[in-house]
Amino acid sequence: MENLLSKRIKNVPESFIRRILKVSSQPDVISFAGGLPSADLFPISALEEASYKVLKNNGKQALQYANSEGDSQLRNWIAQRYKDKQGLEISPENILITNGSQQALDLLGKVLLDKGDSIVIENPGYLGAIQAFSLYQPVMQTVAVDNQGMNIAALEHALNTHKPKLVYTVPNFQNPTGISYSQSNREAVANLVSSFDTLLIQDDPYGELRFSGKAKSNFMAFLPEQTILLGSFSKIITPSFRLGWIVAPKWLMKPLVIAKQAADLHTNYFSQRVIVQYLEDNPIDEHVEKIIQFYAKQKQAMVQAIEKYFPKDIDVAESEGGMFIWVTLPKSISSMELFDKAIKKKVAFVPGNPFYVGDEVKQNTLRLSYVTMDEVAIEEGIKCLGGCINDLIKSL
Repeated sequence: MENLLSKRIKNVPESFIRRILKVSSQPDVISFAGGLPSADLFPISALEEASYKVLKNNGKQALQYANSEGDSQLRNWIAQRYKDKQGLEISPENILITNGSQQALDLLGKVLLDKGDSIVIENPGYLGAIQAFSLYQPVMQTVAVDNQGMNIAALEHALNTHKPKLVYTVPNFQNPTGISYSQSNREAVANLVSSFDTLLIQDDPYGELRFSGKAKSNFMAFLPEQTILLGSFSKIITPSFRLGWIVAPKWLMKPLVIAKQAADLHTNYFSQRVIVQYLEDNPIDEHVEKIIQFYAKQKQAMVQAIEKYFPKDIDVAESEGGMFIWVTLPKSISSMELFDKAIKKKVAFVPGNPFYVGDEVKQNTLRLSYVTMDEVAIEEGIKCLGGCINDLIKSL
């Protein structure tokens, strides 16, 4: 019966991370694999109180069907947040509430991409975006990223040669590398994109989780008519509510709403009302600062453990926030081989291979997440990984 499957779905890669999470979800495994927020930081009591208030005060409306665009109070809050934090003037009418930013990617693929269209993605890049866009069978043009951001020469070549419809970026604490585009790199990217009939997507799930350094400009400040912003409450409140959003130009909103209606009518309205109530009753900045302090401490513990237990020729990408550390091993070491060795000792991580598209795969890279394990587990797990790396080096 598999012959009934569409050609489209056959070409979409399985999420490698979800496969690893099945292996690493055992309680005795030290997992640096998933980008899962620390459950210890979920504001459970506050959300419980917010849920009670919503049901008591306006339960009939909160449990009913709602409009496709999303709750107006929530969209107003998001617009005000952009103004307060980034100085951006965004109309609530240009905001669409989605089932996480993952649905936002899917909706953008539906309304903008035809088979064979070119898009630009970072290399290495976010697996969720690669998977979401793959459904619409585009040709993915990869542009390498480093500690400064996108390779400008490669981006210029891709724009001139392939005329992509979309340029997808995660400029703040990128997944998987944790790097952030420099201010000069953002300006150079925006300057290039401005000369083409191309939309730039700034996916920003980690932007509020800054531990050090100064925030850089949002692409919308440079390209107000060409930028699409994606955001999410998953990393700063809770992921299970699946509340994200798209900020899009006015001309794009109607097609996005139509695609949203065809997909699910509207995002869970009760969750939207609970988040609104939570935001009304609680100082969100205090909660975000609590997350930042916790993650910064975890990151420091991992960096110190890497310096202590890994060979000295290991490269760790610079990161000022977010949830990930990107490690480059000696060229002779395969991170897939390292994973096979480490998982036998109950330590998991994500090899770098699945984050690459095309032939430019760096077999010696890996992603480590520091947010779900405590400092004792981080020390133990990194010590084990260091031993596995040294064993592989000795076996060459």
